[in-house]
Amino acid sequence: MITGSCLCGGVRYAIEGEIGPALNCHCSMCRKATGAAFRSRVAVPRKNFRWLKGEELLTGYVSSPGTTRTFCKVCGSTLVSLFDDNPATLGLEMGTLDDDPAIRPAFHVFAGWKAPWFEITDQLPQFATFPPRMVVRPDGSLPDS
Repeated sequence: MITGSCLCGGVRYAIEGEIGPALNCHCSMCRKATGAAFRSRVAVPRKNFRWLKGEELLTGYVSSPGTTRTFCKVCGSTLVSLFDDNPATLGLEMGTLDDDPAIRPAFHVFAGWKAPWFEITDQLPQFATFPPRMVVRPDGSLPDS
């Protein structure tokens, strides 16, 4: 089991089962939502995720058509993104994890939108936008990796 929480601890969750892939997103919305150069996010099957406490403290913001970002009303921590076109999967903010998920981001998305003041210095694959779904293997790896 992997657990996580918001900054104030009012919202807590647990994940049981496999997760992934994980990625770093450099789009302007993720940068604005986190206040950082990018957001590290992991895909979590909804069936493997459960709220432990504080679900009533969550609120949402539709950041783009079909995507709702949730956050704690008390401390503002962003938690999961909900996708209308993929309701079986949550996009979880890796910064809210309390435990090591044993998975690391496998690639960068929206690198074409990255902050001009930030350099990507690792050797992970970079995509100008989002890679086609068939490019990502179920374990989060990419072909030729």
